[in-house]
Amino acid sequence: MSHEFPRHTKSQLPTAVGGEGCYLIDADGKRYFDGSGGAAVSCLGHSDADVIRAVQEQVGKLAFAHTSFLTSEPAEELANLLIEHAPDDLDRVYFVSGGSEATEAAIKLARQYHVERGEPQRRHLIARRQSYHGNTLGALAAGGNEWRRAQFAPLLIDISHIAPCYEYADRVDGESSFDYGQRVANELEAEILRLGPDTVMAFMAEPVVGATSGAVPAVKGYFKRIREICDQYGVLLILDEVMCGMGRTGHLFACDADDVAPDILCIAKGLGAGYQPIGAMLCSSQVYQAVETGSGFFQHGHTYIGHPVATAAGLAVVRALLDRGLVQRSAQMGEMLQAVLVERFGQHPHIGDIRGRGLFRGIELVADRATKTPFDPSLGLAKKIKKAAFEAGLICYPMSGTRDGVLGDHILLAPPFIITEDQIGEVVGKLELAIGQSLPK
Repeated sequence: MSHEFPRHTKSQLPTAVGGEGCYLIDADGKRYFDGSGGAAVSCLGHSDADVIRAVQEQVGKLAFAHTSFLTSEPAEELANLLIEHAPDDLDRVYFVSGGSEATEAAIKLARQYHVERGEPQRRHLIARRQSYHGNTLGALAAGGNEWRRAQFAPLLIDISHIAPCYEYADRVDGESSFDYGQRVANELEAEILRLGPDTVMAFMAEPVVGATSGAVPAVKGYFKRIREICDQYGVLLILDEVMCGMGRTGHLFACDADDVAPDILCIAKGLGAGYQPIGAMLCSSQVYQAVETGSGFFQHGHTYIGHPVATAAGLAVVRALLDRGLVQRSAQMGEMLQAVLVERFGQHPHIGDIRGRGLFRGIELVADRATKTPFDPSLGLAKKIKKAAFEAGLICYPMSGTRDGVLGDHILLAPPFIITEDQIGEVVGKLELAIGQSLPK
């Protein structure tokens, strides 16, 4: 009898006992291809010797030092390495233990930034529908995942949500891709004006939307316009790259593809690649200086921020991504994966869109391709596909509520960057089998 509190109390899960490259192995010896990297975490695959060695060596030297007293060498080195490759004016790194902690820290820093500058009236955060920013209460309030928000709604702070940039579902006939992007970006300006330009502190968005909508990238020009609006009204731009960052989209930082730089950026998942729980919030020199020249104290903190073993793992992961050319490999193998998906599913009567960047790909399922009509949610299609794929030896990340939190189903793929051409065929073959078994007859 287990005393662990599982995610699903009625599920009987196999026990993972090993990992090898792109595969996880259970206690019965069954091998599962990790086609979603857990939740876009395992970018290096499993049992990477360099990262394991870095963790072991750090534990042998220093396991823990509380950051209210001391810093550590791996934390300093990892911060320097990240800033060396970070967009534009990002200058400081605040280490946390995961993505929700990173987005919570970003929200609080945005608020403190304006307070330090003598604008305490700036209190509103704007985000987007069909987004996801974490499961702690502040992050959950910022996110637009209605299924995750629903039962906790009475506990959530009031945050405005504007339209996502979701071209497949929302661009109207006769509207160019660029014009569509400008139209939905301009909703930000309208919402700032509605709330009062001097009351808005920040806008938060994912450069490529992850689990909630299934690897949805913004159209060209969208984030350029968002950046212009934020600058015009003194609003901070927070980009959440917890899922799409750290090489996942073929860029070390996902926002590089859109040629924009945020004021605050959040990373996690691929930063530790699953070897240690770690995330980070990066901020610009301007944001940092507001605190440094003001109170001098960021009124925030957790016990394990800047953890020496976690940052040692993160340092080894980022070095591996850069030194082994794995960011470029993510871009190249992502294009190969996209090509095979299009070849296999491009004319499938129930697959409406195949999208994404790098090794971050989404497949949206529809009842009717011509009208883009989603399946009836009562079918539980995403759950069926997940179960069938798992039985076939493929871990993928299907989810329902793609369109509005209720309607729509998609499958998210986020395999390790070390995936081979033959393994792409394995993933797509097993996925085809799972989809075929799960669709209504």
